[in-house]
Amino acid sequence: MIESVRIVKGKTSIETRYYISSLQNNARKFGESVRSHWGIENRLHWVLDVGFREDDCRIRKDNAPQNFAILRHILLNLLTRKKTSKTGVKNKRLRAGWDDDYLTNILAVAAN
Repeated sequence: MIESVRIVKGKTSIETRYYISSLQNNARKFGESVRSHWGIENRLHWVLDVGFREDDCRIRKDNAPQNFAILRHILLNLLTRKKTSKTGVKNKRLRAGWDDDYLTNILAVAAN
């Protein structure tokens, strides 16, 4: 169990979260593990929202939301593997939509 205290604009909120773990009773290591997990999770969701506007997606019917989430993750992996430019994911995605040669190059990176 972790109790987190958050202060935003002078308002304090306390949240209790429960976890199942095989870690021994080491509060410091457990806290680091939880923060690390949420850090990765938050960065991934931020990239998906900024690069793919995931939060604005209106796909709601049947299995479509899960299918599109899988496609976004695959595309994110392909775009991050392309290291020829220091362009962000959003710009790489847009360029792939405009430039067939660039899209082919991204897909060729995946084949290797």
